[in-house]
Amino acid sequence: MRIPLRNYLPLFKFRICSFITFSAVVGLISASSPSASISISGFFFLILTTMMASAGASAFNNYFDTDIDAVMKRTGARPLVSGRVADSKMILLLALVLFAASILLSFRVLNYMVGLHLFLGGFVYAVVYTVWLKRRSSLNIIIGGLAGSFAVLAGGSSAAPGLCLLPVLLAVTMFFWTPSHFWSFAVFHREEYEKAGIPMLPNVVGDSRAAWYILLNTGVLVFSSFLPSYFGTLGLVYAVSALLLGGFFIFRNLQLLFNPSKENAWKNFTASMIYLGGLFLAVIIDVKIKSI
Repeated sequence: MRIPLRNYLPLFKFRICSFITFSAVVGLISASSPSASISISGFFFLILTTMMASAGASAFNNYFDTDIDAVMKRTGARPLVSGRVADSKMILLLALVLFAASILLSFRVLNYMVGLHLFLGGFVYAVVYTVWLKRRSSLNIIIGGLAGSFAVLAGGSSAAPGLCLLPVLLAVTMFFWTPSHFWSFAVFHREEYEKAGIPMLPNVVGDSRAAWYILLNTGVLVFSSFLPSYFGTLGLVYAVSALLLGGFFIFRNLQLLFNPSKENAWKNFTASMIYLGGLFLAVIIDVKIKSI
């Protein structure tokens, strides 16, 4: 019996893949020379290899987390849990093939540094976060957040294989963004994580204390977001955007701190996406202004 293709698609978490790929594109733009145009083929292959690496890591996450996904309501409809896809070994093989093909293709058509960063990003998410830390430590998402940082560095390396300051600074910001983003999500879904036995920060220290940690982390995040302006790698458009977006995100953090309700947790989670999306858009605009 043939299984419709649409049953497989949720395995790859395309919304997350798209976000990770956008981060890589921002890294590419940030490292590109103002006087040089971005290669269309390089742009295409960066998107392709990043999507493949992220999709492979996501499929592995679906494979490995089937037991806890079956416990939580929000993940109960995933293909392996629901039975729409029954062959888990085939999913594991597909995940490995996608990931390996992404690394090999990036080695061949981009450069070794892109392949290295994509490998490290996928390894951190699939092995360090999913296999090792997620079920063992409330620090899971802090270290797991490196996966997104490596996507930015992969994009930067596709334009300049040597380390460029701006992509590194953006990777630092991405690293500090992830805990504030995901801890807010974990406050909203705290009962489900408790039911599954996953030690996310809110169900280890409680929602009120988690809100303090979110605010403290966001303070470091906003500080880190000004480093590109401090080092002169970005200009006024970015600096003003970082100030306004940072103020908005801290405001949402304070709402959560004073009232750690699910509604405020979701507002903070949504604000985190607006914050990073706006910040990355400001990077693109600022870089393009400099090239004029």
